[in-house]
Amino acid sequence: MTKVTAQLNNLRISPRKVRLVADRVRGAQVDEAIGFLSYDLRKTAEPMQKLLKSAVANAENNFKLKSKNLYIEDVTVGEGPTLKRWIPRAYGRASKILKRTSRVRVVLAEKSANAKTKKKSVKRKTATKKEANSQKKDSK
Repeated sequence: MTKVTAQLNNLRISPRKVRLVADRVRGAQVDEAIGFLSYDLRKTAEPMQKLLKSAVANAENNFKLKSKNLYIEDVTVGEGPTLKRWIPRAYGRASKILKRTSRVRVVLAEKSANAKTKKKSVKRKTATKKEANSQKKDSK
């Protein structure tokens, strides 16, 4: 099983904001994730889409993989270098502003034809009030 990676360094968006989009696309098919990112209105979506397309290009050119078989195995978002800035405040003081940056790493993997991952749907039966009352009466 071949894994393909791509990395984006020094993205000028806070890691907390980038993780919101990263959590949404983690585990999805590549085509599905690119479609989602193209309609997402967050500022993070555009660089994430560009990074994802770069990872797909790496897979196709370097490893001869087909993009239809690829899915996003992992997306890790870490903290990059923080820029320190100052803003003037009252009485001649200054306050610190931290401009945070992110490092994003995408790992793509190829789905094998044999392995089918299905999510098990769990059906929970909720008893209505009438059923609950009838069960109480039966137990007496």
